[in-house]
Amino acid sequence: MSFRVAGRSGLWRYAEITAIRLSYRPVSMQSHRFRADIHHLSGARIAILSTTWQTAALMARQDSDYRAFIVQLHERMAGAGSRAALNGGLGVNTYAAALALLALLATAMAGLLVRAIATGELAGALFIVGFTALFGWQVGGFVRRNRPLLYSFDHLPEALLP
Repeated sequence: MSFRVAGRSGLWRYAEITAIRLSYRPVSMQSHRFRADIHHLSGARIAILSTTWQTAALMARQDSDYRAFIVQLHERMAGAGSRAALNGGLGVNTYAAALALLALLATAMAGLLVRAIATGELAGALFIVGFTALFGWQVGGFVRRNRPLLYSFDHLPEALLP
């Protein structure tokens, strides 16, 4: 694999790639963004994103090119007999911390909802329900797609590819 990223360039043999982690990483300017972290035997790492900057505030999706690259990389690594660790989503500890934080937030929101209903603040209760629905929709997709997993060269995780 040959690359040129931010002033660095190199040529990595497929057998020298020790790990690949695929993940779903939305940001404020691009809500549909995927990331592949590729680790080399030397300890170097390259992050490949499914979006590119067009201007200072505009990002363009590169879904089909990103997907084709990831699929082809996995096929070539399998053909070279690679023993790379193939992971998807967040790390186990990070994912557990995210779930714990979500449980804490859910408990707090439920308490606020009960308090709003008990005091007769229906507008406040509706706001809490609406905010919870929006938050669940936004964060739920991130958490669902980034569940920690191991995968093989011939079964790429569809949730982590555009």
